[in-house]
Amino acid sequence: MSSNRATNELRLVSLLPSATEMACALGLADQLLGITHCCDYPPEIRGKPLVVHGNIPVGELSLREIDSAVSASLARGESLYHVDEQLLRALAPTHILTQDLCQVCAPAGNEVTRALKALPHQPQVLWMSPHSIADIHGNLRELGQTTGREAEAERLIASGRSRLKRVAERVAQTTHRPRVFCAEWIDPLFCAGHWTPEMVEIAGGTDVLGRKWADSVRVTWDAVSEAAPEMLILMPCGYDRDNAHAQAAWLFKQSGWSDLPAVRNKLVFAVDAGYFSRPGPRVVDGTELLAHLLHPEVFDWKGPADAFMKIDCSATPGKFAAAPTT
Repeated sequence: MSSNRATNELRLVSLLPSATEMACALGLADQLLGITHCCDYPPEIRGKPLVVHGNIPVGELSLREIDSAVSASLARGESLYHVDEQLLRALAPTHILTQDLCQVCAPAGNEVTRALKALPHQPQVLWMSPHSIADIHGNLRELGQTTGREAEAERLIASGRSRLKRVAERVAQTTHRPRVFCAEWIDPLFCAGHWTPEMVEIAGGTDVLGRKWADSVRVTWDAVSEAAPEMLILMPCGYDRDNAHAQAAWLFKQSGWSDLPAVRNKLVFAVDAGYFSRPGPRVVDGTELLAHLLHPEVFDWKGPADAFMKIDCSATPGKFAAAPTT
């Protein structure tokens, strides 16, 4: 079967925002018939049918309430997501793109298995559960091979590797690797896991509490204080820069906040978590963003202006003003 014919016959449904981004990066936006309520990038996917909805009203809850609701649901064995099986049947996908890495991030194994049982014809399921940047590239390669876009996938992978190599070479000119704390959630605090500490490493820093290629876990404020990070990067999963910025109010209330080297050095940033929490093509952009934050003297940021914001640590909690970015 030719690549063109294979592409024309594709009917993709993505149950994972990063898979949605991968499919679009491979030029498969038109073949992507269903997405999740969390899929918000790239712009061309707006308006596509939503196959997945969240069961927790996150827009009505605080961060701590969201964490409590998630923990309680998982403890009861309940799903955090609802898969619209009727819509899924109507879309009749040839392929479903999903994951079995994180029950919080997207529908995982059990939900997908139940949804598949409702389909008269079984689609091919691509499981994307990466732990590292190499795994992300492997997922992209598999998607390309499966959909007749192997050449496009290899070009994306080669470009990404070249850009990451450039980052590493540029930051190698520096003499200091700043100690960083990347917060994947604010209240309660979670460290960064999986590929994010690797991104920090490539960008010329050290994630002092990160768990490279392993799950993100809760950390105490005392642990953050003892780690004495020279830079704080707030990247709460699922939130953009402005929401991350607003959530910094919780940190201002913590004992010893003003004593942190990052605060004294005025190196506290809010970023768009889409560049970090989603294991797709934008992790390369995220690594370049980290390189700019860590080493602005050797690495410029040429991406969107709304990707990050320096937080004014002298502002009154809850009334933050964005400091000029570099």
